[in-house]
Amino acid sequence: MIHRADDGWSPYLAGALSGLVLVLSVLIAGKYFGASTSFVRSAGMIEELLAPERVSQLAYFKSKTPKIEWQWMFVFGIFLGSLISASTSASFRWQALPDMWQDRFGRSISKRAIVAFLGAAVAMFGARLAGG
Repeated sequence: MIHRADDGWSPYLAGALSGLVLVLSVLIAGKYFGASTSFVRSAGMIEELLAPERVSQLAYFKSKTPKIEWQWMFVFGIFLGSLISASTSASFRWQALPDMWQDRFGRSISKRAIVAFLGAAVAMFGARLAGG
């Protein structure tokens, strides 16, 4: 069974489908999946609203203007697809604190914020080091 409301998608099937989409993306569009650049460009777009002169001076944005492009839409599609999947599988719920986080780190906001920040920093560093 591909999809059940109580279990969600099989991680094996979802992984295989993601791999197939990646192969098709390279064959059809000549583009690899990536998300890290989208976050950098999103930060650049936000900063352009607040301090456009600073963004124009950054070496990174001299060659890559912060803009909405295919990769940014890919990341937005991940969000939208996840929302649709959770909603249609009846597994969507508003929850201020995921059970896993509460079990592991307690209810402390500062502890969770520090762990989340460190995890995100390591993930982004690794993604940028690997070229996206």
